[in-house]
Amino acid sequence: MHDIRLIRDNPAAFDAALARRGLEPVSAEVLKLDEGRRKLATAAQELQSRRNEASKAIGAAMGRGDKDEAERLKVEVAEIKQSLPEAEEGERELARQLTDLLARIPNLPLDSVPEGEDEAGNVEISRWGTPRQFGFTPREHADLGPVLGLDFETGALISGARFTFLRGQMARLQRAIGQFMLDHQTSQHGYIECSPPVLVRDEAMYGTDKLPKFAEDSFRTTDGRWLIPTAEVSLTSSVMDQIIDGNALPLRMTALTLCFRSEAGAAGKDTRGFIRQHQFEKCELVSVVRPEDSELEHERMTAAAESILQALELPYRKMLLCTGDMGFGARKTYDLEVWLPGQDSYREISSCSNCGDFQARRMNARYRPAGDKTKPEFVHTLNGSGLAVGRTLVAVLENYQQQDGSVEIPAVLRPYMGGIDQLVPL
Repeated sequence: MHDIRLIRDNPAAFDAALARRGLEPVSAEVLKLDEGRRKLATAAQELQSRRNEASKAIGAAMGRGDKDEAERLKVEVAEIKQSLPEAEEGERELARQLTDLLARIPNLPLDSVPEGEDEAGNVEISRWGTPRQFGFTPREHADLGPVLGLDFETGALISGARFTFLRGQMARLQRAIGQFMLDHQTSQHGYIECSPPVLVRDEAMYGTDKLPKFAEDSFRTTDGRWLIPTAEVSLTSSVMDQIIDGNALPLRMTALTLCFRSEAGAAGKDTRGFIRQHQFEKCELVSVVRPEDSELEHERMTAAAESILQALELPYRKMLLCTGDMGFGARKTYDLEVWLPGQDSYREISSCSNCGDFQARRMNARYRPAGDKTKPEFVHTLNGSGLAVGRTLVAVLENYQQQDGSVEIPAVLRPYMGGIDQLVPL
């Protein structure tokens, strides 16, 4: 959500920032609604004030025996009582329209974000690791995985497309990856482990900018709750409608949860394999910080996500997303793309975003800088994957595959695998 005062003060700058995202100007429409709402609010206040004055004057007129004046005032009060609800309802309706319009406008990019229309405009920041040289042609995980316990057919039989059934050693490897991520982020990077709900109310989805724009991308239950598309929703919403003691910041939270996405906008993309599923696990990172700390926190969070890939010895590159490829609620985003030798390409495995006060305004999350009398200010929120478990499993399979169809298990995962050091065909 945007601060309406900033749009009033400099509408041209607001439109210019949206133009960097390839969007048309909206400040004129915003200000028209805002002006109409404010006029009706002022009119309603004036009517209320006049009603109160007239009501008091009735008593005074009656006290001095001026019945004609008292009757005239009574008629005026009656007329105000009829017209006041109309003004109040008009103000509420314009306020609703204004809020709805603002809720559909994406966050403004920071100046450091490069301009571009799509992923072709993203900028590579760095690379880590050297892709392995195979003595054979590496296979994609979708070809390698089935004999190791990655059962696509049973998943589709039970639930349809984009669901997978994991068996035996493969299921254990997925659990090992998730547990390692959680342990690493809590012990090495100071994130607090959380176990949040995966079913949330409208307010949580709206506050984390998933509603109203992305309703079709998520699953909804028959009682009106939403299955979370990411634990970002639950973790960030834990500070909704709160005023946090500034001394308690930063808050750093992590959770390993199931996530659910309808993939409504991904028709035809990654239909084969384990890359894009309706149900998947992810280790999420969320930070709630003071405004002046959010840019540094963004770098810290991204480094925490990178450390998982480094521990697993998986080559990757760090990308700064351009204005046309950045998410709706982000003002700056880094993507981490892991090397997949079976596909001979880098694929996204983590996205770390600084949302500024965009989500905080939607969920009314504030902090008090210092002292009980200090005016509360909006916090800044950040979120990132540390990492997507399924995509990490894919990366392990493809990077650690052997010519005989087995897969070596990375050293850091072996303590979680009960002594198993490789996956072998079942």
